[in-house]
Amino acid sequence: QVQLVESGGGLVQAGDSLRLSCAASGRDFSSGVMAWLRQAPGKEREFVAVISWGGTIKYYADSVKGRFTISRDNAKNTVYLQMNSLKPEDTAVYYCAAGYGNIWPGRTAYTYWGQGTQVTVSS
Repeated sequence: QVQLVESGGGLVQAGDSLRLSCAASGRDFSSGVMAWLRQAPGKEREFVAVISWGGTIKYYADSVKGRFTISRDNAKNTVYLQMNSLKPEDTAVYYCAAGYGNIWPGRTAYTYWGQGTQVTVSS
């Protein structure tokens, strides 16, 4: 059974940092694409960042570019999202996702999803 388990969310103040982790089990994603997406209350789920299997290709949403960094450790089957200079508009449930195939900016279709972790940024 494939599982993606996110951790690291929480309540922080504007300007603070958080690091999200997503540990995958049940399948080797070292050749797959992994990503972070988020969903704010009353809004549709949106793309945040995606990383290629080797970690050499990364894409970010314009809203997080320069503040967020996606990375992965294939030995641990884990993907990370370092979030700096957080803003209240970053408040959302953050989802880890994994899949195969091509990587492109804004990709939102993935085969496997985590349950999400809440990030709340107060002003």
